[in-house]
Amino acid sequence: MPKDVITPRATDYNQWYLDIVREADLAEPAEVVRGCIVVKATGWGIWEMMQRELDQRIKATGHANVQFPLLIPKSFIMKEAEHVEGFAPEVAEVTRAGGEDLTEPYVIRPTSETIIGHFYSRWIRSYRDLPLLYNQWCNVMRWEKRPRLFLRTSEFLWQEGHTAHATREEAMEETIRMLNVYERIMKDVLALPVVPGEKSEGERFPGADNTFTCEAMMSDKKALQAGTSHFLGQNFAKAFDIKFQDRDGEVRYAWTTSWGVSTRLIGALIMTHSDDDGLILPPKVAPVKLALLPISTDQDLISSTLEPKAEEIKAAIEAVIGRRTVELDTRYHLRPSDRFFHHLQRGVPLRAELGEKELANQTLRLVRRDTGERIDVPMEEAPRRVLEVLEQVQENLYRRALDFRLSNTFEVSSMDEFKEVLDSKGGFISAFFGGTKEDERAIKEATGATVRCFPLEDHSTGTCFYTGRQGCKRAIFAKAY
Repeated sequence: MPKDVITPRATDYNQWYLDIVREADLAEPAEVVRGCIVVKATGWGIWEMMQRELDQRIKATGHANVQFPLLIPKSFIMKEAEHVEGFAPEVAEVTRAGGEDLTEPYVIRPTSETIIGHFYSRWIRSYRDLPLLYNQWCNVMRWEKRPRLFLRTSEFLWQEGHTAHATREEAMEETIRMLNVYERIMKDVLALPVVPGEKSEGERFPGADNTFTCEAMMSDKKALQAGTSHFLGQNFAKAFDIKFQDRDGEVRYAWTTSWGVSTRLIGALIMTHSDDDGLILPPKVAPVKLALLPISTDQDLISSTLEPKAEEIKAAIEAVIGRRTVELDTRYHLRPSDRFFHHLQRGVPLRAELGEKELANQTLRLVRRDTGERIDVPMEEAPRRVLEVLEQVQENLYRRALDFRLSNTFEVSSMDEFKEVLDSKGGFISAFFGGTKEDERAIKEATGATVRCFPLEDHSTGTCFYTGRQGCKRAIFAKAY
């Protein structure tokens, strides 16, 4: 298939996804390093936009950024039984360095609860030392058997917050607070209409008492876990001896949390918003929000009038929507249609065309990436109108994704109905559920679907579709990435 051709989504969803990553120049497999990827400039720009937005929100809740080692003594991983069991298949070890075998192997960081727990045990002595509210931006490694660009790679980028508290209530409040931060950024910045909820026993983070999640529906109706926040209880505090003296002089174990999102959010953006022409990006996370194209076959007109005018317009628009957010496309050796297609495939939310007709009428033609709508605006109003249209694109992408999720969520009350709906329609299955981990496993083996979460906003109870138990919470099931 030609390099610039994208496989239709309905023909081969996996290839469609890979083609978009390629044509948008987001990343490519690092073939010399198993399961890893090279994140290219456009992909990195998207990650930087996400990181900037999220970092501001993390700091606004009182957290500070820190950095812990990439290598973790293997003995640390072994201290929390459930944790080591959960991560053992994914762990990569360093057994030799400096030309000699190590006395104790190191694990390449799959997550940092253990090493951070070690240092917290040294830093915390009194209730006056609490809470500790820290976050780190880093890379981690989980030896992935079936890598998929952005969604599952052996090495990936993320942030991981780790906090310690004096009481259970404070730690649980922190867990939910950060889940809410994730939900807001996913909705407001990424235009992802996620379902916040609690994970089932079988889907919890290894070593956590409770795991909370933001679940998103992709355009193939599968679920993607977009971010998680874990209430770790006192499990890691007891494993690493994180103790403090309370106000009454009693020595107690701290209560801890951890929470994180990763570069898989780029995959979520692709699979939620894009189409058969290429990438579509919400304006708030797009590194380039507007592509400005002077268009003419008259080179003298371009150099004398069109390009200087375009520079003037670019400066005026960037003064409103932000510096370095407008790309002035001066590749006049290409046909206009090729220049249009270039920006379309890369998901630029808005294109502005400035030709001889627009110059004569003192207008600018705007073309939306999400709908293809063409809008002619007076040049003097261009900055304001560009801002308005970008806001409309952002809202439309969110509403479109939300409508898709709602129209592909189905309520069932029996296992037979569950199977029939999942096989014929797919999507999210909503049902009351009160089964065990073994029941979850049996459902997964029979259908391929898992409990994605118990939605936090739904407080209704009913009869479990699988066991017949009464007073059970509503759950969302789906096949997932």
